[in-house]
Amino acid sequence: MKYKQRKKAIILLADGTIFHGKSIGKEGSAFGEVCFNTGTTGYQEIFTDPSYYGQLMVTTNAHIGNYGTKADEVESDDIKIAGLICKNFSFNYSRPAGDASLEEFFEKYNTLAIADVDTRALVSYIRDNGAMNAVISTEVDNIEGLKKQLAEIPSMVGLELASKVSTKEPYFVGDENATYKIAALDIGIKKNILRNLAKRDAYIKVFPYNSKFEDLEAFNPDGYFLSNGPGDPEPLVDAINLAKEIIAKNKPLFGICLGHQVIALANGISTYKMHNGHRGINHPVKNLITGKGEITSQNHGFAINREETEANANVEITHVHLNDDTVAGIKLKDKNCFSVQYHPEASPGPNDSLYLFDQFIENIKK
Repeated sequence: MKYKQRKKAIILLADGTIFHGKSIGKEGSAFGEVCFNTGTTGYQEIFTDPSYYGQLMVTTNAHIGNYGTKADEVESDDIKIAGLICKNFSFNYSRPAGDASLEEFFEKYNTLAIADVDTRALVSYIRDNGAMNAVISTEVDNIEGLKKQLAEIPSMVGLELASKVSTKEPYFVGDENATYKIAALDIGIKKNILRNLAKRDAYIKVFPYNSKFEDLEAFNPDGYFLSNGPGDPEPLVDAINLAKEIIAKNKPLFGICLGHQVIALANGISTYKMHNGHRGINHPVKNLITGKGEITSQNHGFAINREETEANANVEITHVHLNDDTVAGIKLKDKNCFSVQYHPEASPGPNDSLYLFDQFIENIKK
């Protein structure tokens, strides 16, 4: 077994509360909004998911790193979380298919992680008091200095982060001779979404977050896709205007997570910051059209206003979250457009919602 002397570390929350742990290796400080994910597996996908940009991730599963990492099990090109907080960090891994330890993975991307934290107490505290900004640090004797720095970190409300994770230049995914062409707006897109679209005989061109309708239209696509992503949806004026134009022209449109919120905003439905958000791979959702339940992967800190959605004559609620009755999916009654607040492309995770990709292709065919 590998053993090394590890430095003491702390988690300092915006309200002054402190939790203690030990650093995994890298020293220093990392700032962001603290949130928790209840998934029992899939930590590598979580850490590389662009939707988590700027967040300190608390993993509720007691053991993190025990199956190592694998180069192709990523959702983007690097780690997107601001830092990791966990209970037991495994320096060694047992999976034959793994090609590196989680420690090596964090070293490669120069990301701060702290372990030996009472994550049950921390998650319980966040659950009661809500998501808030925090800092994880090995500077345990500099509490006052950290408090001053933490006070300067902007709130997630009103924070535009899509530009931090979006591609700078358009790129292509899939077979150029595929039957369908899809223009995807990257406001924090996950690789597995692109894999799922390509699997369904689609050739995808991925566009930067601030692209105009003309840019996407020049590709002559059969359908349009708005991706997941981090931050507050309301500042994404370009994406909202883009959605309005696609909808006005009645082109096939599908949105996931942040893309779902952008579609709602394009229809005059407001969004709000949730107390904690939904982050995990076992969230129950009911499909109101089929009456079936779905176990879903979710990762969002904002949601769309249910009362405004119900009051909108052009919008139908198609899915609801069974834990808190929040809107989990919508479709436009008179346009070729639908969206969901969760991740049908979950991997690892439940595959109950993969039919949504098929539904998108069916909408394109029509």
